[in-house]
Amino acid sequence: MGTRGVPASYGGFETAVEEIGKRLVQRGYDVTVYCRNPGQTITEHEGMRLVNAPALRHRMAETLSHTTVSTAHAIIRDHPDVVLLLNAGNAPLLKPLQAAGIPTAIHLDGLESKREKWRGAGAKYYRWAEKASVKWGGEVIADAQAIADHVQREYGRTCTVIPYGAEVIEPGSDRIAELDLDPRGYHLIVARFEPENHVLDAVHAYRASHETRPLVVVGSAPYSQWYVDKVHTAARNDPRIRFTGGLYDQELLDQLYANCVDYIHGHSVGGTNPSLLRAMGAGAPVLAYDVEFSHEVTADQALFWKDAPALTVLLEAIAEHGYDAKLNDFAAAGRQRIRDAYQWDQVTDDYEALIHRLDATRRRKARR
Repeated sequence: MGTRGVPASYGGFETAVEEIGKRLVQRGYDVTVYCRNPGQTITEHEGMRLVNAPALRHRMAETLSHTTVSTAHAIIRDHPDVVLLLNAGNAPLLKPLQAAGIPTAIHLDGLESKREKWRGAGAKYYRWAEKASVKWGGEVIADAQAIADHVQREYGRTCTVIPYGAEVIEPGSDRIAELDLDPRGYHLIVARFEPENHVLDAVHAYRASHETRPLVVVGSAPYSQWYVDKVHTAARNDPRIRFTGGLYDQELLDQLYANCVDYIHGHSVGGTNPSLLRAMGAGAPVLAYDVEFSHEVTADQALFWKDAPALTVLLEAIAEHGYDAKLNDFAAAGRQRIRDAYQWDQVTDDYEALIHRLDATRRRKARR
């Protein structure tokens, strides 16, 4: 509950719901996913039951309005044994679920109050929601140890750390020609166009470099058009910079990851980032924004930058010296990191253990 639902076609939360949900179904669980996809008519996917609920189409109200309807449906119609609630912004729904006797775990999804799109009242709300999530959640899930450390420092509560997963893939290169690209012939960014993802900094850095291989920028932003405009303005008249918009053809996207010179990762507030994991699993060397989440996920097997000039230095060095051996080492280390720490089966094991803990709480209360 709390995401756009499945089939996954939007972001990391949705991919996690699909990958974890289908595995839980295979293990014998009845799984219901609440979706907010206008026009969606299917009621089952990968064995998961889908309930498509309405939402107010407004940046500040969409998620919470949808989860409110979902919560009402769950309490009145389904009364599930356990709810997995994603996004701290849904914290107000913990109370009615609790009152209905439904144990609930809430997933915090990074440091939401620091996202630019929630500035002002939105940021204030998310600071409250984070505190409320930690206070009211039956269990609190962090997708990175750095998020769990933040919660421990700020609120004195221990989180259950469960990251996202990814796969080590060899997707080939036959389709990148559709975008007029060659293997190892471009730099890649995949991100929502939001300030905390530093797409604008990356574009400025690339423009200041003498690199001749193009910069391919994949992504869009539903509620940040002003930032999208700034990024496009910064790239104006530079034929080396190519924008694809949002790209939901997973086969083509996987090939873009697998065949880039490097993957430029500018995310700074979101914990374990699914796009970074996918890039690593595809063997993309990473140029990562210098924050604790990037260091944690890559295990420091990446090149790091803190601002546009620092990224320009890295791009210039790659253009001039190649760094092929170093980048190849990072690519191999990234793949191994996925094998060791970010496998969907292990992620599902951890969620299954959490579900059992929550259900045990429900059973104890029922016996009283």
